[in-house]
Amino acid sequence: MPKRESGILLHITSLPSAYGIGDLGPSAREFVDFLAEGKQRCWQVLPLNPTNAACGNSPYSSFSSYAANPYLISPGLLLRDGLITREDIVPFPRHADDKVDFEAVRAYKDRIFGLAFVRFKNNRDQGGYDIFCAGNKPWLDDYALFVVLKNHFHGKMWNSWPRELRDRDHQALAEARVKFHDAIELEKFQQYLFFTQWDELKKYSAEKGVKIFGDIPIYVSFDSADVWTNPRFFKLDADKNPTFVAGVPPDYFSQTGQRWGNPVYDWDELKRTGYKWWIDRLAHNLKLFDLIRIDHFRGLVGFWQIPAEEETAINGSWVGVPADDFFARLTDHFKPFPFIAEDLGIITPDVREVMRRYHLWGMKVLLFAFGEENSHHPYLPHNYSPECVVYTGTHDNNTARGWFEHEARHDEKERLARYLGKGVHGSDVGWELIRLALESVASLAIFPMQDILGLGEKARMNKPGTPKGNWSWRMTPHQITPQLALKLWKLTDEYGR
Repeated sequence: MPKRESGILLHITSLPSAYGIGDLGPSAREFVDFLAEGKQRCWQVLPLNPTNAACGNSPYSSFSSYAANPYLISPGLLLRDGLITREDIVPFPRHADDKVDFEAVRAYKDRIFGLAFVRFKNNRDQGGYDIFCAGNKPWLDDYALFVVLKNHFHGKMWNSWPRELRDRDHQALAEARVKFHDAIELEKFQQYLFFTQWDELKKYSAEKGVKIFGDIPIYVSFDSADVWTNPRFFKLDADKNPTFVAGVPPDYFSQTGQRWGNPVYDWDELKRTGYKWWIDRLAHNLKLFDLIRIDHFRGLVGFWQIPAEEETAINGSWVGVPADDFFARLTDHFKPFPFIAEDLGIITPDVREVMRRYHLWGMKVLLFAFGEENSHHPYLPHNYSPECVVYTGTHDNNTARGWFEHEARHDEKERLARYLGKGVHGSDVGWELIRLALESVASLAIFPMQDILGLGEKARMNKPGTPKGNWSWRMTPHQITPQLALKLWKLTDEYGR
């Protein structure tokens, strides 16, 4: 685990590029260089899994918890590797440089992938591809078939497919693999490209002394290859419909709670198999990341399950998880155990006890620290222990400047000023919070890149509860400068990180 380090939260999609969306190409390496020059030892990213328009392009809602988002593949690296030519790369349609137009990106890159695939098939040297497919066969074959079948059935959910495919009849699957062979190979080829480029970026980061910090959603989407291939690990009825779905109960923020709609796990069945599904999933992610945050960690101790027919979360109930047995198995399997618990919100004593027993670090968020007159508030820096990660804000919050200028009450601003010992303005609040995080005893401090750049609420990454307009913020090519790296280096060095 990190020992007094700091880093930056920036998703891959937010990097600058000439192709409408951040990718794994030159700008990713340039960002690693910026981190190293600014004395940052950690790059936190959001989940890398495929996204879709139906779920607002959220990286937390995906068709697979194993596959990666192909639209993060760099055309520049495909050109370098001879898989496309300069003539294949037409200019990306003009759009705002600080936003991702996901629909335009899909159309643009699908064309490039098709051209690269044709050239690849004519290349005699496919040994790397064959090795990748063999090494990832447990998830890759089913994921590729799932995507192709979903496209064939015009986007219908898998439980609406013909019964023999819905229930994974062996003969029906074999026939589908033959019928859609080329389309399946194209999907697998895209995964090969992503993971090849990712491995290259991760090695470069390691050479520069930068860890990659990943993120795992606790739940998977119902309409996913995960549930289609492993229905017994989820609470489904005979027709493969969820009987219960996930969410959180009513609270101060919502009188009806939150109904997320993800299928909940059948923990009895998971336990009978030695939690192999979870172990395999975590092992796959540990190949990608040096450190992993588990989103909605409390659901691994006890979760709120809602009858699927309910429209709100009001009539749900708490269900326990065999947490001790589960985490004992995980800690036996994974040595070291590089996981961070997302423990925001109302966390009960049983969750805290599991975190203590298995030495799991939690999170502190400075934007939440000044909402009440309480010197014992757990998010105030003087109350931290070293075993935590402190954030100025997360991907679900406004930027520090956006919070200060549009959300913070007058009394919150007063408490912040008293804590800092001086007045503060929107233009400098981000760096003041960064200083608080750096000087705290928290072993790891993370700052969204928007706060480093001093950006307002228009640069917010996500606003929970809003279905559109999220996940699209991008840096522009000239926002990172040597002067900014030097400023960050000096402040980081001043506090011994």
